[in-house]
Amino acid sequence: MAANSTDDMYADARAARDHLRLEKIARRAVESAPSLTYEDYPREVSKRAISVDEAAQRIANALHLHLD
Repeated sequence: MAANSTDDMYADARAARDHLRLEKIARRAVESAPSLTYEDYPREVSKRAISVDEAAQRIANALHLHLD
């Protein structure tokens, strides 16, 4: 019975390893970092519009927050 449980634990560990995709993480860990210079990202990116619904507005008003 001990060998079977050891085999089961080994199989579980392999399944967990495969699920975590450690190979992909290891590859990305040694890749070069992305550029931070403006020239590499010259386009303007608009911000998303965020709407505040009635429930959030009531909570904010109750907490004396200003969500305009």
